[in-house]
Amino acid sequence: MLIPVILSGGAGTRLWPVSREGYPKPFMKLSDGESLLLKTYRRAAIAAGKAAENAEILTVTNRDYYFMSKDELALAKVDHASAFLLEPAGRNTAPAVALAAHCVAAKHGRDALMLVLSADHLVQDQDRFVQAVEAAVSLAQQGHLATFGIVPATPETGFGYIEAGETLGCGKRVRRFVEKPKLEKAREYLEAGNFYWNSGMFCFKAGTILDEMSRHAPDVTRTIQACWEAMSHDSAMLEIPSEAFSQVPDISIDYAVMERSDKVAVVPADFGWSDIGSWLAVRELSTPDADNNRAIGDAIFVDSHNTYVHGQDRVVAAVGVDNLMIIDTPDALLVAHPDKAQDVKKVVARLKTQGHESYKLHRTVTRPWGSYTVLEEGTRFKIKRIEVKPGASLSLQMHHHRSEHWIVVSGMAKVVNGDRELFVSTNESTYIPAGHKHRLENPGVLDLVMIEVQSGEYLGEDDIVRFQDIYGRA
Repeated sequence: MLIPVILSGGAGTRLWPVSREGYPKPFMKLSDGESLLLKTYRRAAIAAGKAAENAEILTVTNRDYYFMSKDELALAKVDHASAFLLEPAGRNTAPAVALAAHCVAAKHGRDALMLVLSADHLVQDQDRFVQAVEAAVSLAQQGHLATFGIVPATPETGFGYIEAGETLGCGKRVRRFVEKPKLEKAREYLEAGNFYWNSGMFCFKAGTILDEMSRHAPDVTRTIQACWEAMSHDSAMLEIPSEAFSQVPDISIDYAVMERSDKVAVVPADFGWSDIGSWLAVRELSTPDADNNRAIGDAIFVDSHNTYVHGQDRVVAAVGVDNLMIIDTPDALLVAHPDKAQDVKKVVARLKTQGHESYKLHRTVTRPWGSYTVLEEGTRFKIKRIEVKPGASLSLQMHHHRSEHWIVVSGMAKVVNGDRELFVSTNESTYIPAGHKHRLENPGVLDLVMIEVQSGEYLGEDDIVRFQDIYGRA
């Protein structure tokens, strides 16, 4: 049995302002409107040899991304026996893989195979990917830790490399892992012919990786065992205890095991892989015009060359510019030289230091019940567009510092306002004074859309006291 394990974490800071801490890279929509995570779910189901509705997938992600991940899983039509391992904080890939191995072994036995995939990678040739997985499965069944080495097309300096040795069944024995090289060294690797990009994808038996983890990373093994024993295992939503998880070393699976084990094999692969690590990678996904300009969204190029525009809500015009990347979102604009694409993360670091909210949230923020969009804000007021899914409900809550006016634009709202319960129809409104317990619910079968006008001395999102919540946030 092959169980896909999807590692879905990381803020994707080099893809700011589209990728943010509250809406990271796996959820980023590509030009076809699908997220990287959705594509990964579909790819994983096919690789496991299952129809989507019969696939079993284990997702390891942050607790804050559970509901968004579950929505993407539903879009992929994968819901059969799938489960989520929810981390209270990021601790790198070794702890995530170790806990996933415990889950798989407990449910299917130590000989069950794991296919470990990253949620934010893109694979363009599905058939070749499946062939590579079949080769990796063959190696894993023989007790090897199989990794996928991407045949390099260029002397890339942004990836780690794997040096391959003698042939080993359907793959090759790994001689060593190499850190990201300088350009001259990368050219040597390309010419040598036995170096591959390290994709960070793996296949092995649950028991094999647990044994190798115990052998090479005993601190990870000990602390993860404590986490596993402290967890409740009676649902598909497996929450990792914060206190126990805080004791786990922050280390990657490469450093913890793969670079130390003598059981590692590599499957050379060429299936159109990209880790979408920067705007340069995103740019290459779109078709250039005669002047080598590329665009996602509504863009106009006048006397411009080698320029990439990524727009969302408005037209972007580039006049007389050359070799630029322009990334436009409703609340943030990035203009960068392609040679500095890796430095976008420095912008995020500075925004975080300054406490600027745009490092974390978009104007539109996804919630388990739907979403809200900040339309305008100023001194003592904020205006939001709120959309609530059919059958969904916000928490029973209260605000100390603000009052709210709710105006229903479409749909029907069921409202708890203090001691009253009422229905508010389209073109009707209600007023929630500060200090009143209240709840908003959509009892209908269509989306509820409303405008919320907040007023008060403090309008921060942390001015929420939750009393009841169907999503476990109270």
